[in-house]
Amino acid sequence: MPSLIVPWSEISTVFLDMDGTLLDLHFDNHFWLEHLPKRVAEHKQLSVTEVEQMVNEHCAQIEGSLNWYCLDYWQAHLGMDLVALKYEIAERIAMRAHVEEFLTHLRQLNKRIVLLTNAHRKSVNLKFEYVNLEPYFDRIITSHEIGLAKEEGGFWERLLATENFDKNHSLFIDDNLQVLRAAQQYGLKYLLAVREPDSKLPPKETAEFAAVSCYQELMK
Repeated sequence: MPSLIVPWSEISTVFLDMDGTLLDLHFDNHFWLEHLPKRVAEHKQLSVTEVEQMVNEHCAQIEGSLNWYCLDYWQAHLGMDLVALKYEIAERIAMRAHVEEFLTHLRQLNKRIVLLTNAHRKSVNLKFEYVNLEPYFDRIITSHEIGLAKEEGGFWERLLATENFDKNHSLFIDDNLQVLRAAQQYGLKYLLAVREPDSKLPPKETAEFAAVSCYQELMK
């Protein structure tokens, strides 16, 4: 696995994913794998197993596309208010360790800090009600504004049309390996994965990417 060395003097822009990177992915995993199937089953008078099968089959058809991440799309597909359902378990929303310390460190280094997420803006807004992250960013960009998911071809080219950055002087941290591979294919020079996006699950294998376990590692 590549070593975890970040040449900060070479980096001007830091792109950061949200769920699993800055926030604990446990909230999202619990919502999609447990809470949502349970509440849909109650609403549609089906078994949880039937709902899980229905959702999984549909996920397989749209995985990696913008619709996969779109709350409005899933709301129409399932006939339920997903934002309201998320509020039911919102107490589980939490930052990963030392995130605010790391963001403060980036600010002190005079880096441009951009949140770059596949999450729907409604989900971003909901989470920012529970974690005070918004003030740290110079800009917040959702893939829905770009019109492509981060792992889709052409995403970074479209992003460049709206956000001025140099791919040779940008760092991107994300927990999704397919997203990182798309960024790598585009030519983004500095890439980091996340070792433990979900605090309730074991560390993940991050393949060809160096990975951060704790943000204090990047402040040495």
